[in-house]
Amino acid sequence: MRKLPHTHSCFVCGESNPLGLKLRFETDGTVVQTRFSPRPEHIGFKQTVHGGITATLLDEIMVWACAVQTRRFAYCAELNVRYKSPAKPGDELIATAELTSNRRNKIFEAKAELKTNSGELIATASGKYLPISGTDAAGMLDDFIGDASDLLK
Repeated sequence: MRKLPHTHSCFVCGESNPLGLKLRFETDGTVVQTRFSPRPEHIGFKQTVHGGITATLLDEIMVWACAVQTRRFAYCAELNVRYKSPAKPGDELIATAELTSNRRNKIFEAKAELKTNSGELIATASGKYLPISGTDAAGMLDDFIGDASDLLK
């Protein structure tokens, strides 16, 4: 697995975002994965991680799965999440995602899942993503830490 770059500002991977999750992603060239241990401030109901945090994580990892396979970053156009079991603060969670379809570089489709370290399924997701234009993507490079140029056309 090779490590992927991250950003300064992103809520999920940004190292300078004081409220962010500060996650790091890695890939084998097809599947993207990350590990996440939710903290008490990520709860919704008592001792249950807020579903919005789960959805955010699944969305972000699918964006990276699209970028790894297509060499283009994309915005979420549609996100479907199925919650199977509640995540708890302190659980070590593993998220994985991969691109499932590239519709002529106009729409990317991806799937993801979130499991506990022991293999319990927390949630699955699918999404459709719209590629960011080359001009807008080039402007994103300033925010990256690590070399993202090989991910952007």
